Parts: sequence; C-alpha cells; structure tokens
Amino acid sequence: MTPLTPEELVRDHTVYSCVMGSRAFGLATDDSDTDRRGVFLAPTPLQWRFDKPPTHIEGPAEEQFSWELERFCELALRANPSVLECLHSPLVEHADDTGRELLALRGAFLSRQAHGTFVRYAVAQRKKLDADVRRHGAPRWKHAMHLVRLLMSCRDLLRTGELVVDVGEERERLLAVKRGEVPWPRVEAWMDRLATEADAADAVSPLPAGPDRRAVEDFLFRTRRASAARAAL
Repeated sequence: MTPLTPEELVRDHTVYSCVMGSRAFGLATDDSDTDRRGVFLAPTPLQWRFDKPPTHIEGPAEEQFSWELERFCELALRANPSVLECLHSPLVEHADDTGRELLALRGAFLSRQAHGTFVRYAVAQRKKLDADVRRHGAPRWKHAMHLVRLLMSCRDLLRTGELVVDVGEERERLLAVKRGEVPWPRVEAWMDRLATEADAADAVSPLPAGPDRRAVEDFLFRTRRASAARAAL
C-alpha cells in the first residue's frame, strides 16, 4: 500500500473529530479560537512497513490536532486529561461507525487513575503559575482559570464517575478569574480546596481502580482486522 501523507490521513481516515478548548468547556468569548481534535485510523497495511504512519498529526488546519487510534487509546487508558476530555466533548463534528464505537466505549477508559494524572498535571501547571507570580507579580490568568476548571473536572469525575466537560453554572466565576478580577490568594485557596476535595472523592469514588484494558484492546484488534480486510478487497 502506498504511504499516505499526514494531510491524507486526516482528510480521508478520520473516525472521530470534535471541538475542544474554551468552546467545549462553555468558556468561549468573542476572541476564543476554535480548537479541533480528532482521531484517525491509519490503514492496517501501513502498520506492516518499517516506516510506520505517524502517531499524531498537527494540522492541516490551524488549531487542529489528531491522534492515530492506537495512540489515542493508549493515552486514554493512562487517563491523559486532554484525551479523556476529547472523548467527552459536547461538540462532536464527525463520527463514523468506528468513531461511534469508540464513543460507546469511553466509559471503559475511566478509572481512579484519573486522580493521579489530573493532579500531576495540575501540580506542574501550578508551579508555572507560581513562577509567573514571583517574576511578574501576577499569573497568566487564562491559565489559572483553566487550572481551576481542570481541578473541578477531576473532583466531579471522582465523585460521580462521569466526566462532564462543560462547566455549566461555574462559567461566570471562572471567567472572572480569566479577567483577573479575583485576587491571586483567593484563586490559590480555591485551587487548594478543589485539590483537597478531589483527594477525598478518590477515597470513595464509584470508579474502578483501573480502566477496562481488555475491552479497549478487543476494539482495537477488531478495528485493525476490519481495516486489513478492506485493504485486501
């Protein structure tokens, strides 16, 4: 099979795509970008070459990023926050049969592992915000808003077992942070409280200890096999 360009893989082999970022979170304003994320299925015969298809592709449009299906599943099984949220975006733009099966399987990726991955990401971002405060006297407020949002998402996922992307009634409070209207000490206290609540929720979470790796692997195997059969025809 002739190798495909990154643009061809995204254009012709995307199985799922959605809008993410502020628009999916319910935090968009007039100047917000439209961040698009997608999953493409590289035809199985391409996996048999020494030169494998890419595991991810930036573009071809601005603010567009796509993962190959296997890489996407690997990251979701590790409870990568960005990938899990992509699976739960309320703004789905495209899903073929494989994409719909992936969406139906999204509960299999959720587990209490999310506590560790979300918190590790939050700690890393918090260090960057603290560094900004030391150097410039204030954090990057947009980043502070999104960190608060992430901690909310983590806490609520652990409490309910469901990942909800849209911030709902918290929109105005979060946008006030983005505008720099909330003093940094209050934002810090808010973050600390959310982290503590996430820790408490983890102890009694309805989520399983780990994801359903077997179900995801079976899905990937069937999808690769069907792709190989289509190529043979």
